[in-house]
Amino acid sequence: MNEYLLMFGDTIFGFLALFVLVKVLGKTQISALTPFDFISAIILGELVGNALYEEESGIPEIAFLVFLWGLLLYITEVITQKYKGSRSLLEGRPAMVIHKGHIAYDVLKNNALDINQLQHLLRSKDVFSLEEVEYAILETDGTISILKKPAYQTPTNADLDVTPSPVKLGRTLINDGEILWDNLEEANLTKSWLENELQSQNVSAVEDVYYAEWQENQQKLFVMLYHYKNQD
Repeated sequence: MNEYLLMFGDTIFGFLALFVLVKVLGKTQISALTPFDFISAIILGELVGNALYEEESGIPEIAFLVFLWGLLLYITEVITQKYKGSRSLLEGRPAMVIHKGHIAYDVLKNNALDINQLQHLLRSKDVFSLEEVEYAILETDGTISILKKPAYQTPTNADLDVTPSPVKLGRTLINDGEILWDNLEEANLTKSWLENELQSQNVSAVEDVYYAEWQENQQKLFVMLYHYKNQD
């Protein structure tokens, strides 16, 4: 029984320590903006995980590991912020894999990327032909940013000389059958208004709604019901 209590205490402490560390270091440790961030997140998890299951390890050992690794990451962040020359080494640098419509084969080779992988990255950006791409940049997190050739670019309101409509932020009012009261209040709406909107769309209960969203410029509430209930 004492062993389980010790494991419980170690786990709770490890969780809290990692939570605090991520808050201190910032969101890059979660999103893995660079290969270094990705590797450091894995190592940090391994260090804490191994400490949790080592019989000789306890809260002091876990605290020491988290503090030491967090200190190293913090020092690295300070170095990259103050010394620009270190960023390419520690964070990497973007690489232009397509330049003026031509594939930079040497750049692909240097980044261990083949043509099939490049096509996969382009498809993730809804580009299904290399002919459409004028520039493509391989980012440090492994994603790709593209600039299409003028003939394949989507025209903007400025191109069409159309007066743009005001941008409205959609607010989620119902999520998984529950009303989000904060969003409802921020939108200056009431529960009775919401119920009337649902009734106008033949929805009898909030519990039947999987998702509902409201925008100021909408004519009516956007409602999605649970899929299996739609089939009944």
